[in-house]
Amino acid sequence: MGIIQCKDVCKSFGEKVALDHVSIDVPQGGIFGLLGPNGAGKTTLIRIINRITIPNDGLVLFNGNPITQEDVARIGYLPEERGLYRKMKVGEQAMYFAQLKGMSSRDAANELKKWFVKFGIESWWNKKVEELSKGMAQKVQFITTVVHKPSLLILDEPFSGFDPVNAQIIREEILSLKENGATIILSTHNMESVEELCDNIALINKSHVVISGGVDQIRHEYGNNNVELVYTGSKTLEGVEGLFTVLSDEDQSGRHTAVLSVGDSRSTNEVLSAIISAGDATINSFKELVPRMNDIFIKLVTEEA
Repeated sequence: MGIIQCKDVCKSFGEKVALDHVSIDVPQGGIFGLLGPNGAGKTTLIRIINRITIPNDGLVLFNGNPITQEDVARIGYLPEERGLYRKMKVGEQAMYFAQLKGMSSRDAANELKKWFVKFGIESWWNKKVEELSKGMAQKVQFITTVVHKPSLLILDEPFSGFDPVNAQIIREEILSLKENGATIILSTHNMESVEELCDNIALINKSHVVISGGVDQIRHEYGNNNVELVYTGSKTLEGVEGLFTVLSDEDQSGRHTAVLSVGDSRSTNEVLSAIISAGDATINSFKELVPRMNDIFIKLVTEEA
């Protein structure tokens, strides 16, 4: 049983259906990617989990029980639309948000100062938010999201506004939070981040879940039995009917890189044995070509267009 379970959640705004019987199960202690194109319903689902929006139907469970406002206090939520007060000082505002989450003034000050030192932003404490760049404000809001050590973090496009260096810092912090036991729901359009960070995903399109499961499992499921073979030999490799066909073969001074399409239900060992038996090639490497999450995302969303 996951830390968050959404069961047949429905939400409409007038005649617009935002969520149509959406069910997801977020496992404890991992990073769960919530994916989908703009307008798919991701943000609506996140707001329902945070009890900002009430569903028309369905149920949200937190650790097996209907989610309550007390449970929401244990969630750290970084919304896509940022919510810092521009005229307030950074430290004053960070203290305010930490205390809203139930931290004492002393604990809030101690933890915030640790985070400010970690991010190298101690000098920002007395600056007004309006003095900060978008990326600087993002760092502050990330800190206010995690400072109370929530058991569940919901991060909506957390890399937006960051340059590559600071985006990597945030990625490393997300992985560190996971290692320390936090569960993270990550809503993002960045498929590289999904492959790098997420253990499981759910893809929402047109208000319903299109696919869900483990990232590795999904990537292999959508594979097309293609493999890459690097070999040396004087002749170009020829396919074997019913076993494999050669889709491409690039020759660089006798060192070949070939892409093979392996027949259904045929094993890697059978392919390698056939190539070795032919005696025309010395195999250097052999690997399965697994599709990227970006390709799977585009395929599934395009099919439903």
